[in-house]
Amino acid sequence: MSAERRLRLLLAAALCASSPPALAQMPPAGPPRVGVVPVTLTTVTPSSEYIGRIQATDRVNLVARIAAFLETRSFVEGAEVKKGDSLYRLEQGPFQADVEAKQAVVAQFQAQLQNADLTLTRAKTLLNTPAGQQSNVDTALANQLSIQAQVLGAQAQLEQSKINLGYTDVRAPIDGKIGRTAVTIGNYVTPNSGVLATIVSQDPMYVTFPVSTRTVTTLRASAAAEGGFHSIVVKIRLPDGRIYAQKGTLDFLDNTVAAGTDTIALRAVIANPALTSGNGDLTARELVDGELVTAIVEDAQPVEALTIPRAAVLTDQGGDYVFLVADDDKAQQRRVTLADTSPTPQLAVVTSGLKEGERIVLEGIQRVRPGQPVAPAPAAQSSADASPAAPK
Repeated sequence: MSAERRLRLLLAAALCASSPPALAQMPPAGPPRVGVVPVTLTTVTPSSEYIGRIQATDRVNLVARIAAFLETRSFVEGAEVKKGDSLYRLEQGPFQADVEAKQAVVAQFQAQLQNADLTLTRAKTLLNTPAGQQSNVDTALANQLSIQAQVLGAQAQLEQSKINLGYTDVRAPIDGKIGRTAVTIGNYVTPNSGVLATIVSQDPMYVTFPVSTRTVTTLRASAAAEGGFHSIVVKIRLPDGRIYAQKGTLDFLDNTVAAGTDTIALRAVIANPALTSGNGDLTARELVDGELVTAIVEDAQPVEALTIPRAAVLTDQGGDYVFLVADDDKAQQRRVTLADTSPTPQLAVVTSGLKEGERIVLEGIQRVRPGQPVAPAPAAQSSADASPAAPK
């Protein structure tokens, strides 16, 4: 190796030894930035949740009241029907013929009654002459009364035949949604054939749910100043987690306590309007008879409670906790107890563990460790974004 080449290698090595690594030139990282929100005191309405079931206010099972062949069906299965709509038509010919036969019998007895009236009148007229006899008057009167009774009996049989003829047209007794038909056209049906179809009313609906006797006592006390149980508001959480837009009111408290569970059945009535997305006769509604839902019972009087965004709450095996920022800007882990329900899904009601005004971490939680210094700043998603609002 030449002397010149050796000199260049020595210079390059000296330069590398004198230059510090790139990481050594970077300034040390500061504390992680986090978004914080204060614990706020909010007016909330305490509520409790119970497993409930939707029930139609009216339910009718359609049955055949005469024996005949089923000729026509005039409804779409699953559609809504109105009171008085014709649903089934049974064979009418034999019943129409029976009506006409009974009409003829009535006409026959009415003609006989008219003749009996004339006979009685003549007998009474002759009674004032030497040819008249009281026995003739008595016989004519008895005959008239007998035929009169026969006319009434024939008219009753005619009315019964007309009723049976009317039974060949099965009509809806209530407004509601009709289910599947159990009998198809051409079958012979009788009163013993069972249910032809079922109609359940649609608006309003009931929601029934069991409540412990202790809770009923508490609800009664809180509602006493507001006018009783009818002042208690009931909301519904649908199976998909949404809060139903309509609110209901309690309208029934059972008179018996279930011995096995020490609960009392409560019932609320709630509106169930048709959805605008209904398609033709198949009108869609949110609540369906027999549906399993969550009944949310709100107390009659609102109270002040501490609330925080639910997104700030973390959970582990020990329960719920949050990270709060102390006055020295260090993160602290704080165990909290939350109420069972809250005014909105975005808010959590804190019953213990926090004080009003304390700062809790809402954004950047994944970068926080207990006792670690942090750089707090107001969260972009403030607590105002999660303020109580009307349920969607």
